[in-house]
Amino acid sequence: MNERLHSVLAQRGIEPEAVAEACEVDPKTVGRWLGGRVPHPRHRFRVARFLRVEETFLWPDPQPRTGRRPGGSGTELVGTYQNRASVPRETWLTLLQEARQQIDVLVFSGTFFAQSNPHVAKMLVERAADGVRVRLCFGDPSGHTAAVRGREEGIGDTLAAKIRASLTYYRSLLPEEGCEVRLHDTTLYNSLFRYDENLLVNPHIYGQPASANPLLHLKRVDTTGWFDNYVQSFEAVWAQARPWMPDQEGIATHGQD
Repeated sequence: MNERLHSVLAQRGIEPEAVAEACEVDPKTVGRWLGGRVPHPRHRFRVARFLRVEETFLWPDPQPRTGRRPGGSGTELVGTYQNRASVPRETWLTLLQEARQQIDVLVFSGTFFAQSNPHVAKMLVERAADGVRVRLCFGDPSGHTAAVRGREEGIGDTLAAKIRASLTYYRSLLPEEGCEVRLHDTTLYNSLFRYDENLLVNPHIYGQPASANPLLHLKRVDTTGWFDNYVQSFEAVWAQARPWMPDQEGIATHGQD
């Protein structure tokens, strides 16, 4: 079963018959796609365009789990986005909902993470209740690196304010078993979003907000590839980060509009 295709149709309220009409195929053909059959390339393209999602999200490139593609690129690279803002909302939701082991997030403010999904905290608590380990690591709003990054982006103290505003959404996670929120004061070269074996890497370009920078979607292949290198960087930052204690830092109780 293609769970991602099922999920996008359900979230959009789109019937398989509409997909069949858009692709000029029999509805039974769409039923076979939902059942797991991979469509012809031209149909994959038309489905992705119709649903406004990345083709590689619905049908990840079926490469062997060992070896490398020509040119040196790892098979871990599922897809790329011109910028983080172009990643479909359904991609974020589906990856979060499908996580079964761990969710790790490393950002400075990550305001979009909650603003694009006002129920993200509740969803994270639900995933933790199902045994998923949830770790969120934000920039320390009073730290040196957040101040430097703010100056580099030309927004000054606004970044620290954005971090404080973003944190208000996650207060409900603190008492939940399996959920942790920490603050880091390290140079952040990439924002990272891990969902089990899927990793979204958002490189930081000097002077530009993270939302305007490219994003790579990686899927773990082995222990020597890009995926694990980025995961190790998360673990290094996490180990140095301090627990978030909102009552001692004057963080508001409720989320911001």
